[in-house]
Amino acid sequence: MKFMQICLAGALLATAAPAVAQEQLSIATGGTGGVYYPMGGGLAEVINNNVDGFSATAEVTGASVENMGLIATGDADLALALADTVQQAYNGTGRFEGQQLPMVRGLASMYANMIHIVALEDSGVTSLEDLRGKRVSVGAPGSGTEVNANAILQANGITYDDIEEQRLNFNETADALANGDIDAGFWSVGAPTSSILNLSTTNDIVIIALTDEEMAAAIAADPVMSRTTLPGGSYTGIDEDITVLGIPNVLAVSSEMPDDVAYAITRAMFENVADLQAVHPAANETTVEFTMSATPVPLHPGAIRYYEEIGAAVPDRLRE
Repeated sequence: MKFMQICLAGALLATAAPAVAQEQLSIATGGTGGVYYPMGGGLAEVINNNVDGFSATAEVTGASVENMGLIATGDADLALALADTVQQAYNGTGRFEGQQLPMVRGLASMYANMIHIVALEDSGVTSLEDLRGKRVSVGAPGSGTEVNANAILQANGITYDDIEEQRLNFNETADALANGDIDAGFWSVGAPTSSILNLSTTNDIVIIALTDEEMAAAIAADPVMSRTTLPGGSYTGIDEDITVLGIPNVLAVSSEMPDDVAYAITRAMFENVADLQAVHPAANETTVEFTMSATPVPLHPGAIRYYEEIGAAVPDRLRE
C-alpha cells in the first residue's frame, strides 16, 4: 500500500474536520505453524497501541521469499524474512537472480531461526546422509526454509534428484510426518515452534544433528548461517542440547516508507519489546545489539534516527 504523507498547513489546523482515518499497515509473516505469524501479530498490537494514526494487521504468507516480493510491490509494508533471503533480494542473487530488489531496508533483526531437521524416532533417519532416497519436506514454496534446506543439502552433495522433495508448510510437514506420508522435514524457525511442539506430544521425534563437517560446508556456502544451540527440553523427548545451524530474521521494509513512520515503528517496538516477549520467547533476542550485528542490508534512515537517538553505534555497512 502507499503511505499517506500527512502534511497539514497551519491554516488547515484551525479548520474543523472529521477525524482522519487510520493508515492501514500490512505485516507479511508466514504460516500459522511457525513463529513469524505470532511475532507479526505481537508487532501489530505494539503498533496499534503505540503509533498514532496507524493500524497494523499480520498477514499469513508463504514466508521469506514471498515476503520480499510483497515489500517490492507495496502489497506489504513490513515483512519478516530470513537474513540470507533478504540479502539475496537486496543483491539480486540466489532466488532473486535477475530480479534485484534494491529498495529493501531493515528496521531491525528480531531473533535467530534454528534449522530443525525432524523425523520420527522409528523412521531410521538419523543423519543428513539418511535423507537420500527419502520423502523430505523442504518447506513451503516461497519460504526461507526452502532456501536454507536447499543450501544445506547442496553444500553437502545432496540435490533434489537424491530425495523426493515435497514443499509443505510447517503444519503440513508435521501432519505428514505423523501420518507417515514423509520421512523427514525441514523447519527454519524460532524455537520452540508450535507445529513441532504439537507433533512431539503425540509422536516420538528425533532432531537430526549435523556433523561438524556438514555444518562447516553449509556455513561456507551461506555465511549468514552460524552454529547455535537448541536447548534440551524445547520439545517433548528432546532432552539434550543439540547444536544446529542458526540464521537471523530481519524485519524489512521498503526504502519508500517515510522516515517518520519507520522511526515511530522502530521506537515503539523497542520501547515495548516486553509485549513481544510475552507473545513468544524468541523476542528475548530482539535487541539493538543483535540488530547491529546480524542485519545483512542497510537500515532504513528512520530506524537509524532512533538508534542514534539512544546512543547506539551504527556500523557503516548498515548505512545507505
